[in-house]
Amino acid sequence: MRIATWNVNSITARLPRLLAWLESSGTDVLCLQEAKVAEEQFPSEQLRELGYESAVHATGRWNGVAVLSRVGIEDVVKGLPGDPGFDGSVEPRAISATCGPLRVWSVYVPNGREVDHPHYAYKLQWFEALKAAVAGDAAGSRPFAVMGDYNVAPTDDDVFDPAFFEGSTHVTPAERAALASLREAGLSDVVPRPLKYDHPFTYWDYRQLCFPKNRGMRIDLVYANAPFAKAVGDAYVDREERKGKGASDHAPVVVDLDV
Repeated sequence: MRIATWNVNSITARLPRLLAWLESSGTDVLCLQEAKVAEEQFPSEQLRELGYESAVHATGRWNGVAVLSRVGIEDVVKGLPGDPGFDGSVEPRAISATCGPLRVWSVYVPNGREVDHPHYAYKLQWFEALKAAVAGDAAGSRPFAVMGDYNVAPTDDDVFDPAFFEGSTHVTPAERAALASLREAGLSDVVPRPLKYDHPFTYWDYRQLCFPKNRGMRIDLVYANAPFAKAVGDAYVDREERKGKGASDHAPVVVDLDV
């Protein structure tokens, strides 16, 4: 099986690229983030024409997550149990589903904004809720992964220049401790190989020529339990999909499983 995760940064803006990529890549299961549409506006019919079922948790404008599968979708859970919410509302940032022999979560972790911002505290609380929500599946015998945009670079090697990010979110000790705590639930980081350069960055800002200069970050992650990790045959960042007009600022992370 081939599975992937991709922050498309608006499925409406990226739909032609998404459909073309699904056709060319042979992906069986895709976790999407930042759909930025209401559920009734999600392009389920166009995806169905390609053979994909869709499970969607979205409310429009911001956020929004989905799982696309051509091997079936069952036991869909929308939202994160115990979600702390932000500013009085719970955002559509997590969805889980069973797709054939495996179960996946598609997650869009809160950005955090600034270290002294209430959104940063929310981000850390959200991580705690995520760990509690996935603990059972992480310890199970079925292949399982939490995939998506984590908005955290696990180590200094996962950013183009640690000094550039000093004092900002995505690299703080508390955020990295939250990732380490999540791994303690029985998950490991499936690190993809880069198709170019030395580091498998997954995100490059649109500004300041970050992509051509490879000023990137690895923040789109696949956290897998032992049965999933043992089945990994290959994993890579499809950097080519970040190129050209109308691209998302994230590239897909692709994992091939021997299941």
